[in-house]
Amino acid sequence: MKIAVVGTGYVGLVTGTCFAETGNKVTCVDIDKAKVDKLSAGQITIYEPGLEKIFLRNIKESRLKFTNQLEEAVEDAEIIFLALPTPPGADGSADLKYVLGVANHLGKILKGYKVIVNKSTVPVGTADKVSAAIAASYNGEYDVVSNPEFLREGVAVDDFMKPDRVVIGTKSERAKKLMSDLYAPFVRQGNPLIFMDERSSELTKYAANSFLATKISFMNEIAQLCERMGADVDMVRRGIGSDDRIGKRFLFPGIGYGGSCFPKDVQALIMSSDEVKYEFVILKAVEKVNALQKLHLVQKIKTYYKNDLQGKHFALWGLAFKPNTDDIREAPALIIIDALTQAGATVTAYDPEAMPNVIAQIKDKIKFAENQYVALEGAAALIIATEWSEFRTPDFDLMERKIKNKIVFDGRNLFDVQKMIELGYYYESIGRSGIEK
Repeated sequence: MKIAVVGTGYVGLVTGTCFAETGNKVTCVDIDKAKVDKLSAGQITIYEPGLEKIFLRNIKESRLKFTNQLEEAVEDAEIIFLALPTPPGADGSADLKYVLGVANHLGKILKGYKVIVNKSTVPVGTADKVSAAIAASYNGEYDVVSNPEFLREGVAVDDFMKPDRVVIGTKSERAKKLMSDLYAPFVRQGNPLIFMDERSSELTKYAANSFLATKISFMNEIAQLCERMGADVDMVRRGIGSDDRIGKRFLFPGIGYGGSCFPKDVQALIMSSDEVKYEFVILKAVEKVNALQKLHLVQKIKTYYKNDLQGKHFALWGLAFKPNTDDIREAPALIIIDALTQAGATVTAYDPEAMPNVIAQIKDKIKFAENQYVALEGAAALIIATEWSEFRTPDFDLMERKIKNKIVFDGRNLFDVQKMIELGYYYESIGRSGIEK
């Protein structure tokens, strides 16, 4: 099939590349000419494990190309995916200016029947707005479909190629047939193609992400209780995770969720609820808990140093909001950095992938190290903010030689508490006992 993907951000690039991998002819379009030139030259613009290999293969096989001309991308396309940003506005509502801007443009250039697919995460009713925007300038045949993505950064290629489910919102039998044909290679093992109306599909994405955010915040509150009651959150997690009604995933406590999806989608669903005069009490609590949790480790640090961080120097491992990505949107590490520097402390950070993005955002506010051990030099303590695999089994002998004091504040519970006691560390984690040297 011939496909156009409008937008070459995280979702657009993964979507276009994975559709090309199953033999489709895909043209991705972006208004950023420098970015298009880079992608056309085989230079991938995001870090996502496994993506670069198939990206380069499909460029070589001429199944994947890039342009900054919307007309060129959609002229022969049967299906047009909109993978555009929907950033939160000041009130938390999703900003649809990019989606509706492209829809208006499409209305002026469409010729013949097309399926226009909202791949972006959008509020309920957006399909109707996109259809109206197209219809303002085009009176031919088309269908607008909702097809939310459920990609996890760090495993997005596997998620796309082997999805748990594919949700498609359309009442059009013609669009349903085209979408079924397109997704057939991805659901050969029987994972469902779930068809529903457009509004239910749009709400499904917000409901899924908000529920997962709720699980995370619930476990962070359980961790707070564990610290106060002398319980071990790892034991509690194992105890409840074995119940198949609850499940094992998203039960790990930490320093709050971040990224491009959960914070934005929780805010947007709260705003959408307010618009229909319904107070979504649980989600408002989820958002409050998450904001507090991002500062929980900072409070532990301040308590240890008796609220005097002036002149203290810290090593920070991890900047991305999660491992296996360079995404720093809403990353807890950035909140921690702000709080420490405002209190007069200094920080040297290391992250395997996210440092260039942080440097671009905060410039010389902190220092950056070439590896995790260099970051430790002269540090009063180590702070762990992202659970990269390479941090899980460090060289403790080398750590001891580099770090000024054997103190670790672990926001991701990477290390075994008993082992840290034996090694002589003061070790604070989340929902487990703090250990004195």
